[in-house]
Amino acid sequence: MALTKFASSSINSSYKRKLPQAFTQAHSSLCLLVMVMLIIFSLASCSTKPVKKVEKESVQQELPKEEVVTGESSLAKAAELPIEQAGLQLLESSQLFLAEQNYNKALWLADKTITLFSADHSNYQITQELMLVKAASLLALNYIELSYQQLKAIAQYTADRELLLPLAYYQTLSSVLSAKSWPVEALQADLHAFSLNTEQSKEQALAAVNVLWNKLQSLSTWQLQALEKMPAPYAKGWLQLTKYAHKFGSDNAQLHRYIEQWQRQFPTHPATPIAQQLLATNLTKKPVEHIAVLLPLTGKQQAAGIAAQQGVLAAYNGDEFKKLHFFDTAQLNWQTLQQDLAALNIDFVIGPLLKANVAQYLALTANLDEQASVDKDGGTTAIPSIILNLPGQETLKAHQVALSMRPEDEAIQAASTLSQSNYKQPIVLSHQDAVSKRIANAFTNQWQLMTGQNIDIVYFAKGKKMQANLKSSLDVDVSQERINELKSRVKQTIKSETRNRRDIDMIYVVGSPKQTRLVKPYIDVNISPFASVIPVYASSRSHSIKNDNSSSRDLHGLTFTEIPWLLASEQQNQALAQVSKQLWSKRSDSLHRIFAMGYDSYHLVENITLMQQAPYIRHYGQTGVLKLNDDNILTRSLLWGKYHNEGVKEIAMD
Repeated sequence: MALTKFASSSINSSYKRKLPQAFTQAHSSLCLLVMVMLIIFSLASCSTKPVKKVEKESVQQELPKEEVVTGESSLAKAAELPIEQAGLQLLESSQLFLAEQNYNKALWLADKTITLFSADHSNYQITQELMLVKAASLLALNYIELSYQQLKAIAQYTADRELLLPLAYYQTLSSVLSAKSWPVEALQADLHAFSLNTEQSKEQALAAVNVLWNKLQSLSTWQLQALEKMPAPYAKGWLQLTKYAHKFGSDNAQLHRYIEQWQRQFPTHPATPIAQQLLATNLTKKPVEHIAVLLPLTGKQQAAGIAAQQGVLAAYNGDEFKKLHFFDTAQLNWQTLQQDLAALNIDFVIGPLLKANVAQYLALTANLDEQASVDKDGGTTAIPSIILNLPGQETLKAHQVALSMRPEDEAIQAASTLSQSNYKQPIVLSHQDAVSKRIANAFTNQWQLMTGQNIDIVYFAKGKKMQANLKSSLDVDVSQERINELKSRVKQTIKSETRNRRDIDMIYVVGSPKQTRLVKPYIDVNISPFASVIPVYASSRSHSIKNDNSSSRDLHGLTFTEIPWLLASEQQNQALAQVSKQLWSKRSDSLHRIFAMGYDSYHLVENITLMQQAPYIRHYGQTGVLKLNDDNILTRSLLWGKYHNEGVKEIAMD
């Protein structure tokens, strides 16, 4: 019998039906022995060993060699052992097959051996380890979801029998969660695995510490906040060290002071080598004197360009060590731009802002790199740039970064955060414009990634159609039909209340402030008095600083993501915010966001080189906590705000 045929038939019949958990139990020692022999015979018959002819002379000259234990040789021993020892031997065989990367055999043998010994209460540990072989084999065979379900079964099996989860469980779990794109949960598993791996050498432990540190630095601030809520060994020390590095990494003196404080607080923490590395780090800022700012200062997008310019100027605040040079991209001669930058000795470029201009600027990159400004050592260097929009098909070079203000990013943050809040059946209510659809789709895609659950998007139109859409999505119209039918059959007057569907436990709204002001009260009045209040969340599109006081009643309870600049918080530059309100009281919310982007871009000029040298550094700006990704994109972590009767307040998500 061919092994591949035998193994694939087992996989197809058993694992494509999501691994049935109940197996037929063996009822006697004789039956167990017979089954063990059948397993051994079946696997042995799947592979034939070639007969090797050996001459007598060569046999006489060979020295005795130490026998190498393989899965096959271990399996052969099982037939010679008493039945009470066969379980351990079969476990060893399945583990050897796994180590030999013979995953089909390891999976099949572990599965059948569990069947044999599941009824024996003295073999709980054996059963647990066999389940782990199955999970690891499924992972290796790329059955990611089945492996995850097997790991969940192991956790339940272990808890029911008051056992401990071993190191191999957390190592496999980390790999599975990484494959599912759950980096926060994977890191939690890594922390558990690290604490259990007590047999590492010093070199191995140091390498593991560095891996953990690198994984921590790959997380955004909102992901670290999620990790903070998860129980894990040494997590408090890791997270505190990470916060200090993020916030003070660009200031050597402050960083040293806080690291020394951390060492006093966590004197025996395994991250001590990282703390020592941070103390030994001495980053230096590259001086920048001449800054070119490329913005549309005339034409159709003049308002956006001027808002960004005012943000840059507010951050500049008459800095005597720097000089700003503004270029109007609406009238710019792109063919002579490189000569103009060289003539002004430009050290850094902010912009462009518009997507079409970004494409033009990046198209000039090759020429700009070849004819770049001359540095102090006489060599040529490319001009570093912070681009205020995401490129299309163009690729950013090492000296170029882009500041992302994509609305989809906050939908991903919201879906990831809310999916950890035990909501089981959310729906998305979205307006039908292009941007709203992108946000709604980003939310539902991330929800599906995190939970495996598809959720509905209900698009609403204007006026009476919006009311009809909402009634339909909440099944209020169905309830009204039942009431009308009952009234038509009964002559007496009936006092009735419509009821909304009970399976919806959360609503995410995507729409403008005006649309949300209509939607939110309508949701409230259509919730049955017999039902629990359905929490409503939204993107920053639903929030307007102009309506914070007048809309508190209509939007009471609405929770939304927002940049610090438009939400009173510790991170907001409140003094500048007050000045901004006085100077530009009629400015739109979108222009306020562009102003904040201009403000942050100026402060990033010197910090960006530090962020490239030390990935742990974050910029706590007015557009959010900014993190530089491997692809040179600056992504944001946003705050959460909530409408109360007295106005809007920043909140921490539970």
